Amino acid sequence: MPKVRTNRTRYPEGWELIEPTLRDLDMKMREAENETHEGKRKCEALWPIFKISHQKTRYIYDLYYRREAISKELFEFCIDQGYADKSLIAKWKKPGYEKLCCLRCIQPRDHNFNTTCVCRVPKHLREEKVIECVHCGCRGCASGD
Repeated sequence: MPKVRTNRTRYPEGWELIEPTLRDLDMKMREAENETHEGKRKCEALWPIFKISHQKTRYIYDLYYRREAISKELFEFCIDQGYADKSLIAKWKKPGYEKLCCLRCIQPRDHNFNTTCVCRVPKHLREEKVIECVHCGCRGCASGD
């Protein structure tokens, strides 16, 4: 007789500790998606979504790599279920990318002259004016800041 598969996913041990925070961030994500974008530039409408996605990924990254508060099984479960961005976490582990805001900022094909985003320039090398990234609204994610 074949096994009966259920649609219910089994949550790893420790899930109940991080679930409230992830639910709050999911609610913020829904609000950001449903927010009106009248009066904003086309690119500015996506900035809150990038920010919340970064927060969720950073939260899970910090719990596993910095505080060591969650297990590897729970960490991989969060990545598999889409709570964290696997590619962004892989970049955060490399030197020079510890504060990276999003992956679009380091892709040269998205920028003029095949370079990285302006938010990747360290603050001491910038001019005095405040600069925001066109892709995600970041004001500076260079690791030297």
